[in-house]
Amino acid sequence: MTEKRKFAVVINKNDNVATAVKDLSVGEEVYITIDGQEVKITLLSDIKFGHKFAIVDIKKGENVIKYGEVIGRATSDIKKGEHVHVHNIESLRGRGDWKVS
Repeated sequence: MTEKRKFAVVINKNDNVATAVKDLSVGEEVYITIDGQEVKITLLSDIKFGHKFAIVDIKKGENVIKYGEVIGRATSDIKKGEHVHVHNIESLRGRGDWKVS
């Protein structure tokens, strides 16, 4: 039996992204645990150590949640397994043009 290695972490059951704990490659199958359940994600992008990838489809305008906290808003649709970074999310913190509710 092949060991399923966990190369990404999800801290909170409400998170919609995982954080890579090593460099990962497009097409790689990554196993994560969400609220006690093991989930397999096939990566659609290369993911560098410390970077995030979507664990569910995230629609444009939806909040991106990491560690149970909103860290930004999707600026485009993000597919499950896709890299999540400054190219497809915007910060909601420290912006004078947005009021965060």
